[in-house]
Amino acid sequence: MRIRGAGAIGAMAGYAMAMAAMEAPDSGYIEFLLHARKDIEATRPTARNLFYAVEEVFLAGLSSRPEALNTARLLADKDAADSRQIGETGSTLIQDGFHIETHCNAGWLAFVDYGTALSPVYLAHEQGKNIFVYADETRPRNQGARLTAWELNQAGIPHTIIPDNAGAWLMSKGKIDMMIVGADRIASNGDVANKIGTLEKAIAAHEYHVPFYVAAPTSTFDIHCENGDQIPIEERSGDEVLYMDGMTETGKPERVLVCSPGSSAYNPAFDVTPAKFITGIITEKGLIGANKESISKLHIPTR
Repeated sequence: MRIRGAGAIGAMAGYAMAMAAMEAPDSGYIEFLLHARKDIEATRPTARNLFYAVEEVFLAGLSSRPEALNTARLLADKDAADSRQIGETGSTLIQDGFHIETHCNAGWLAFVDYGTALSPVYLAHEQGKNIFVYADETRPRNQGARLTAWELNQAGIPHTIIPDNAGAWLMSKGKIDMMIVGADRIASNGDVANKIGTLEKAIAAHEYHVPFYVAAPTSTFDIHCENGDQIPIEERSGDEVLYMDGMTETGKPERVLVCSPGSSAYNPAFDVTPAKFITGIITEKGLIGANKESISKLHIPTR
């Protein structure tokens, strides 16, 4: 988790694969790359961007070491460019005076730059639109409370942190105009895997007629995955639920047990939101529907 966020994971994986190509011996070169690829892909099973980047750099590495490194660089640059374009498209959906809810962290800390879910927010703010963001705390790792809120504060965007279970209540009172989240993998039918808790928000948004958008580059789409049931869900240590990390008033890191001593915890890192709950998917190629027909028109390579 030192590197987290779909885009950042993808960029990291690409460079890791390039490093393997640079370090591989002449004798047994391909075998070395295959072993490295297997190790890298085993680190984060849900994030599609990782597998996409590893595949691209691995194939480039079959040509030459310099080609592998150049491909990794191009993928990282493309991540930033795609995120910027997602912001351009998504900002047109944000009206002046909107109150926007987001979940987890899909900003520039999670990508090479700009981010996905937060990129439209940043551009809308730059355009002079008066907006307000509700940042879900996103237990158990609190990426919303720690990272999204920090990003918004740095950008000077009015916001507040809310408990994960407050979103439905705010929607029921008409206080949320739209919700934007990121994605770790999108199936070919439009089902979306994202940080655990996203599904609950999508169901609430559907019930209260709040537009629910997913923002993701085409590198997040897995056209070989027919639906959300086929997306592998990473399970993380229960300690993330049982303990919380913070710091004392003097700035000293501190870890505190916040649950019943002796109890265990189940900690799935992601959940899957069915396509029927998604208003649209914001990509670098434009806004599309969360369905097989729209996704097929993206013409994502099948290799």
